[in-house]
Amino acid sequence: MPLTLFDLDNTLITNDSDFLWGEYLVEHNIVDPIEYEEKNRQFFEDYEQGHLDIDSYLKFSLKPLAEYPIDQLYAWRANYVESVIKPLIAPGTDDLLAKHRARGDTLLIISATNLFITEPIAELLEIPHILATQPEMKGGRYTGNYIGQPTFQHGKVTALNDWLIKNNRDLMGSTFYSDSHNDLPLLEKVDHPVAVNPDAILEAISLERKWPILDLRHG
Repeated sequence: MPLTLFDLDNTLITNDSDFLWGEYLVEHNIVDPIEYEEKNRQFFEDYEQGHLDIDSYLKFSLKPLAEYPIDQLYAWRANYVESVIKPLIAPGTDDLLAKHRARGDTLLIISATNLFITEPIAELLEIPHILATQPEMKGGRYTGNYIGQPTFQHGKVTALNDWLIKNNRDLMGSTFYSDSHNDLPLLEKVDHPVAVNPDAILEAISLERKWPILDLRHG
């Protein structure tokens, strides 16, 4: 059963779930709307330009999780997934997932977005395995910190290597779908890299290396 990996944001969904969660917090006055929105947008621009300070961003984005009880956070998250994320599933996502399921592939999401946000989206898409940045919990509450190495850039390769060892798997016949040049370290590791609605840098590299380019936004 070959391994098929998927980035999440702007790949299987048509926007960035991490950024949009920040916007959701702002819109519902869960955070300071002016200060938080400005920082959220700046971090997102840094990500797109390829020079995101992932540690600083995670300290910023995980801080609200430490400020509210877990039940309240889960209620907000459920509403967020239902109202914001569901309409953003790319039109071509279901068919792509069905194709790989029919082949008997093992499906896995690997995302820099933290597990609090990505786990219910993986469940929504019925993808059984997920690797994502792990928020720390103590005493039934989030601390605002994270555990281990963030699954960002080379961190995705590290997390996947650990998963392969634990699950006695390898990358023979593997495929990885991503939109972002930030994922080049992992795209270069798999047998079949595929660019999905790629950013300008990844598009240029894909054309040069003759990697397939897929458009999931139009089915």
